[in-house]
Amino acid sequence: MHQRSVVRVGASLLVASLALTACGSRGGETGGGTDKKTATIGMIVPLSGDLAALGLGMRNSAELAIKQANEANAIPGWTLKLDAKDDEAKGDVGANAATLLSGNKDVVAVIGTLNSGVSEKVQPILSSAKIAQISPANTNPSLTKGAKWASDPKRTYPGYFRTCTTDAIQGPFAARYLFTTAGIKKIATVHDKKTYGQGLVESFSEEYKKLGGQIALAETVNPDDSDFSAVISKIKAAGVQAVYAGGESPVTGPLSNQMKTAGLKLPLMGGDGMFNAKYLELAAKNAEGDLSTSVGAPPETLPSAKKYLDDYAAAKLPDPYEAYGPYAYDAANAIIEGLKISLKDAKDVESARQPTIDAIGGVKFDGATGAVSFDQYGDSTAKVLTTYQVKAGKWVAVETKDFAKP
Repeated sequence: MHQRSVVRVGASLLVASLALTACGSRGGETGGGTDKKTATIGMIVPLSGDLAALGLGMRNSAELAIKQANEANAIPGWTLKLDAKDDEAKGDVGANAATLLSGNKDVVAVIGTLNSGVSEKVQPILSSAKIAQISPANTNPSLTKGAKWASDPKRTYPGYFRTCTTDAIQGPFAARYLFTTAGIKKIATVHDKKTYGQGLVESFSEEYKKLGGQIALAETVNPDDSDFSAVISKIKAAGVQAVYAGGESPVTGPLSNQMKTAGLKLPLMGGDGMFNAKYLELAAKNAEGDLSTSVGAPPETLPSAKKYLDDYAAAKLPDPYEAYGPYAYDAANAIIEGLKISLKDAKDVESARQPTIDAIGGVKFDGATGAVSFDQYGDSTAKVLTTYQVKAGKWVAVETKDFAKP
């Protein structure tokens, strides 16, 4: 609590610093004798609600990248500012935020969303305004390759990119860990019917069965369910060795807690949506032994992330960077790299929107998460993932692999 009170002061200073920079540009601050113009990078993430911790870590990281770009005069003649909107992890709220941002002639690109289901609502709105979108956290494969992503991939929105890998990689990665490394041959699956949860379980199940594993039970719950006794009774009767769950921590945490309380002492495994502090809080002591995969390697182990981590700590930001902070930092810098090209000779922001999309598609740089670049669908070319396990009340990395390498 003491640290939180101290770091809030630091966050205010960061925000004040950004505001002063932006105000200076509007007030006629000169750079080499010429008034600076302002370009806005929008952001759509949950800043309130159950997933706010993830969104706040993403917002702080994007602010940090933009502040650093302004201080370095990364784009001569231009000042960048961030306009972060709260989507509450809800599709309709995210769509409203996208409409507001696309109506602002100063918005050139958007970072977000956190949830794949929210992005489904946001993508067509930003695309129609030719505004580039980079998500640090969306993992559903259909967002880049369309509904038939496995058999007939087609890029639906050319302005959409992401800096994290997808569930087409994460699901099989988890399946191989459970079947091969953990030796678990018979499981139950549960998902929350949302775009993320359902897609993750589908990609996991396909690989698990291909390896020879048995899925003895496949169940669904609702995103707002709080009593899982009915599905737990079915899992008990199925005689499985583990449960694989597709959903975020507000569903998976209570599910694990109620399973263990009911005497079902099995590990629950899921994806990046449960890899956060909220899961540990909701599953409480019953989280011990549970497993999660998440995108990338642990930032603390990456030499490429050291400067980001040092700068984040030095800024004394009020919230942890959480699972997607480094990916939001890289998303902001991917946009900034694109703007170095698209804004160079632009007369205004609106005319630079399509050139920004074109430029982002070709960016390559060393980011906090490692090498950052995009393939022909807008997906990250990085395919590194990590399996974490709850040990002594904390998430601990147990295996990191590059899925692109056999």
